[in-house]
Amino acid sequence: MSNLYSNITVGPLEEMLETEGTYGNFGGSYVPEVLAEKLKFLADFFDKEVQKQDFKDELIRDLITYVGRPSPLFKAENLSREIGATLYLKREDLNHTGAHKINNAIGQILLAKRMGAKEIIAETGAGQHGVATATAAALYGIPCKIFMGAIDAERQALNVKRMELLGAKVVTTTAGRATLKDAVDAALGYYIEHPDVFYLLGSQVGPHPYPKIVGYFQSVIGAEARQQILNAEGRLPEVVIACIGGGSNAIGMFSAFIPDKEVRLIGAEGGGKNTPQHTAATLSYGKPAVFQGTYSYCLVDDQGNPIASESIAAGLDYPGISPQHAFLKDTQRAQYEPITDEEAKSAYKLLTRLEGIQPAIESSHAVALAIKKLKGTGKLAIINLSGRGDKDVSREI
Repeated sequence: MSNLYSNITVGPLEEMLETEGTYGNFGGSYVPEVLAEKLKFLADFFDKEVQKQDFKDELIRDLITYVGRPSPLFKAENLSREIGATLYLKREDLNHTGAHKINNAIGQILLAKRMGAKEIIAETGAGQHGVATATAAALYGIPCKIFMGAIDAERQALNVKRMELLGAKVVTTTAGRATLKDAVDAALGYYIEHPDVFYLLGSQVGPHPYPKIVGYFQSVIGAEARQQILNAEGRLPEVVIACIGGGSNAIGMFSAFIPDKEVRLIGAEGGGKNTPQHTAATLSYGKPAVFQGTYSYCLVDDQGNPIASESIAAGLDYPGISPQHAFLKDTQRAQYEPITDEEAKSAYKLLTRLEGIQPAIESSHAVALAIKKLKGTGKLAIINLSGRGDKDVSREI
């Protein structure tokens, strides 16, 4: 196990200008001066800490004994027969707290502890990152506030209750559409006003160094999956599929396969009703713009101003995107396609019925895209099942 985790990386380092925090033309740090110094300190601190053996040892210990890693790679034989392809599921839904978010939360909480942080803050949409952050904060005894859009808090009430039971204070906002974008805005505002807090950002978005940090801690997904598929099949998959909102679970899975040009990487975006006005498919319908501290693709109006996203999946309902995914799109190393709300709901039902596995509605987008792209092909593929779907059972699935 230790050999596997010692190889955690952020991806193809030769294609990333780490000193500037950019991926090709994307990324960077577009923040007020009051934040620039804090982010520079965080970037330098992160670079130093992840080189220390005691940090690596503590991270590995918690990932194994607390999170429950490695997560299994499950051959979905019933779904495979139904679709006519060989499909494996990377079971991030079996992690403690039920999603991939805990990988990053544990990694960042270790940084926060070593920085002497007195308070943790985070944003959340579907609630899984909020639960993971509250869990990590409880484990290490650090007070925690979770910012959440009021609409998301209503549609993910179970996760709100879980966060509160873990001791976190859930702060809701009614600004904008009261979803993930607005939760990020609220968290950033609090971060500016309270210089002693540690902002535990949950997705691979925002200003440098957050995309680098989140990509590093989530890359364990792909590192495990690559070794597991080689052990199971004796070869690499032909296709790797993951859902994408901000981009953390997808980059975690893609990172280990980026150098393997024969492996096709596909991201399933939240298509909503699949029109430019009713979608969260940023890479399909967006344009490059500066948004929430980074330069990447964003859903914008005719004047270039960010517009609201729309998706049944709170975790995908975000108008921005990871700058690394923007780079992978523009270099054509990965492709991204929208999945509608209805397609995701159908995939949720199908996987539940055929395999006895309830995927998060976010992960259902990846399952739906696999069904569309792989039906009757006989190809070998991995689908990243980023989270479990009990939080979505009360919805109109």
